[in-house]
Amino acid sequence: MGKWLIRITLALLAALPGLAGAGGEAPMLVASADTARYLPSPDALIAKTIQDIRTNRLDDALREVNRVISLRPDFKLAHLIKGDLLMARSRPLSGIGTVTSSSEKSAQSLSDLRDEARVRLLRYIDQPDPAQLPRQILQLAPDQKYALLADASRARLYLFENVNGEPRLKADFYMTIGKNGTDKRVEGDKRTPMGIYQIAKQLPSKGLADLYGAGAFPLDYPNEWDRAQGRGGHGIWLHGVPSDTYSRPPRSSDGCVVVTNPDLKELSRWVQPGATPVVLAERTDWIDRAAWEQARSDLMAQLHSWQASWKEREAERFLGHYGRDFLQGAGRAWAESKRRNITDKAWIKVELEDVSLFLYPGSDMAYAEFTQRYSSDRLSSVSRKRLYWLLDEGHWRIVMEKTSELPTHLAQR
Repeated sequence: MGKWLIRITLALLAALPGLAGAGGEAPMLVASADTARYLPSPDALIAKTIQDIRTNRLDDALREVNRVISLRPDFKLAHLIKGDLLMARSRPLSGIGTVTSSSEKSAQSLSDLRDEARVRLLRYIDQPDPAQLPRQILQLAPDQKYALLADASRARLYLFENVNGEPRLKADFYMTIGKNGTDKRVEGDKRTPMGIYQIAKQLPSKGLADLYGAGAFPLDYPNEWDRAQGRGGHGIWLHGVPSDTYSRPPRSSDGCVVVTNPDLKELSRWVQPGATPVVLAERTDWIDRAAWEQARSDLMAQLHSWQASWKEREAERFLGHYGRDFLQGAGRAWAESKRRNITDKAWIKVELEDVSLFLYPGSDMAYAEFTQRYSSDRLSSVSRKRLYWLLDEGHWRIVMEKTSELPTHLAQR
C-alpha cells in the first residue's frame, strides 16, 4: 500500500521541477507563523493531510481530511482526497482522483482539482524567504496602510503591511484568476489584467448575486495606461465565492480575482477603498534587501532629479526626463508650453509628499504616485500626480503623466 502514497505526492509535485529532494523525495511541509496562528484552517489541514500521506500515516491523513470536511463540507478537493484514501484500502492508486467518470466535463473538473491541489501544496513547500521583499512594491505612502499583490503563477494573494514605507508580508490567501490566464486585452477574453490598480469601493454581499459570495471590491481597471494601450473590458473585481462553494480552481473566473468567503471577510479588515493599491502580476519577484533598496534608490533618484530640474528652472534638463514618444505628436504642444512656463518664472518651488513607487508587472516600467505642492511667483497649486516611467537604454523616461487637482480640504496640511 505504501507505493501509491509516493505516487500521489509525486503526481502533485510533477509540475514543480526542482522542488523534490534527492532520490525524488518530496520536501517536508512547513506551515508559516500566520498559518499556525489561525489553525485549524482548511488550507493548513489539507496540507497536513498530504504530508501525512507522504509519510505513510494513512489513518492520520484520513482524520485530517475529515476535519477539513467537517469545517467546510463544500470543499471539493477535500472530498476527492478522502475518496482516494478510502479507495486505497482496497487497491493501489496512481494519483489524485484515479476513479472518476470518463465524461469530458468530469475530466476537466478533475484536472482543475488536481491543479488546485498542486498550487495549495506549493504554498507550503516553497514559501517566500522572510528576509526577501517584493520587487514590484518599492515604496508605500503613509496613507497606504496595506497593499495587495496577486501572484497568478502561484494562485496566491499576498497582503503587505506598510512599515515605514516598506511592504511587510502579513498574510497570504489562495486565489482564483481568469479561465484563460493573465494579460487581459478585450471584453470577454476571460483573462485577468496585469498592472497596478486601486480598490475603487466596497460592495457588501447584500444586493449582490450569490456568485460574489461575501462581497466584492471593484478595481479601477482599465486604468489610464490600459486605455492608452487599447486594453478594454471592465468589471474586474476582487470578490468571494458562491454560498455553496468553499473555493474554486486556480483558473475559473471570468477575469476577476476570487478568494474564499472567509478570506474575503479577513481581507475586509485591512483593505480600504481609495487607499489600498492592488498589484496584479504573473509572478512575484522576491529579492534580497540589498537589491530591493538599490531598485528603490535608483527610481527615487530619478524622481528627485525630475523635481530638481523643475525647481532650478532648467527646462531642457526637465524635458529630458520624458520619453521621445511622449514629447512628439500630441505631446509637442505640451513640451513647448512647459518650456515657456518654466523659463518665464522668477522662482519655482516643488514639494513631493506621500510618494509611492512600484515596478509595473510584465514590463520594464515603473509607476510613481504622489502629492505635488507647486508654487511660483505667479501660481500655487496642490495636486495628485501619477507618472509612468519606461526603462530606455538604462534610463527611466516618463511615458505618461496624469494630474488631478486635490479638493481644498485635502490640499491643506
